[in-house]
Amino acid sequence: MLRIPAVRHYLVSRFFSSLGRSLLHATIAWHIWKVTDSYFWLGVIGFVEFLPVIPVSLYAGAVADTHDRRNIVLATQGVSLLGSLALALGTGAFGFERELILVAAFVLAMSSCFENPAGASILPNLVPRALFPAATVVNANFRNIANVSGPVLMGIVSGSLGISAAYATTVTCLAISLLALRRVTLPPVPGAEERDVSFKAIREGITFVRAQPAILGSMTLDMFAVIFAGATALLPVYADQILGVGEFGYGLLSASMQIGTVSMAALLLMIPAIERPGRALLISVLFFGLATIIFGLSRSFPLSVAAFVLAGMADQVSMVTRTIILQLSTPDSLRGRVNSVNMIFIGASNELGAAESGFLAALTSATFSVVAGGFACLGILGIVSVYMPELRHYTISGAIPDPDQRK
Repeated sequence: MLRIPAVRHYLVSRFFSSLGRSLLHATIAWHIWKVTDSYFWLGVIGFVEFLPVIPVSLYAGAVADTHDRRNIVLATQGVSLLGSLALALGTGAFGFERELILVAAFVLAMSSCFENPAGASILPNLVPRALFPAATVVNANFRNIANVSGPVLMGIVSGSLGISAAYATTVTCLAISLLALRRVTLPPVPGAEERDVSFKAIREGITFVRAQPAILGSMTLDMFAVIFAGATALLPVYADQILGVGEFGYGLLSASMQIGTVSMAALLLMIPAIERPGRALLISVLFFGLATIIFGLSRSFPLSVAAFVLAGMADQVSMVTRTIILQLSTPDSLRGRVNSVNMIFIGASNELGAAESGFLAALTSATFSVVAGGFACLGILGIVSVYMPELRHYTISGAIPDPDQRK
């Protein structure tokens, strides 16, 4: 797979894009916490980032199935680069720093809504179908190494040079990503010239997802599990007030989940391909919920890091199995729209999860918010296992053949 030049350029681009975005996400969370010193505003950031997800993502999926996907990603990464540059130049320069962060977070979320379905639809067109499960794992390794490095880099750069320097580092990462992606060439999207961006086209993607219980079940499980069990929004609180480890500890704590994902991704490279991704997904969510409960109750920094590493390992299995189920069951002509539906579920889980964690912590406590979320995750797992058995029984050999996929 790595002998294919376009794959190598794509992986380099995804690495630096993920590095820049993980660094940016950690910096924004730490920045708003330091500016406001408020649980509530951590929740507001999550809510602001979720606002464009549903209306924009569905439209973006239709755009990805009718336009050059590479050019879409280039344009959206350019917007993210400019937004990061505005944060780098504006931090500390104005008296409305909080408002600047909120506006920038919204613009960056808008650009991600367009980038994600287009970017996720590129890799299946770069490799033969038989290599795609392995390509998914390799791509996950590149991205996870980047996601580990981003928060750690944020802690080092921000702690040594200030928050503006962390934003400037994001600008550099996104610039490298743009240069690498320009060297990737793609075949045209099948039937793109016969379609337009319309409500009918958007509805086709939604209808397809509803007709595939394994796809719908994997999306639903991920969304509700992360909404309730996602504790990342409260990491500034845990690092600053509960564990007392400061900026550098926050960076390590933020990276610990990604350390787990990298470890599991490396392990997945050394074992046979997962033939029953549905069952593996259910098991991974079980461990994710248990790890969240341990993290919420912990008052030891090493134990907290270990719990988040375990959560990251479980999350990696969840991500790989969801990707395999979705991509191998979806024709390329629908891949942008189906990925956009998936991005809505992911966006809802990440951003609404952050909002839920922040608001519930403001009403109760950070510990109650995290621990209750872990138990809610286990409850959702039980419901999906019982009422969506197609997910539990899904196998790679039973995936729908893709007539659009380049052999």
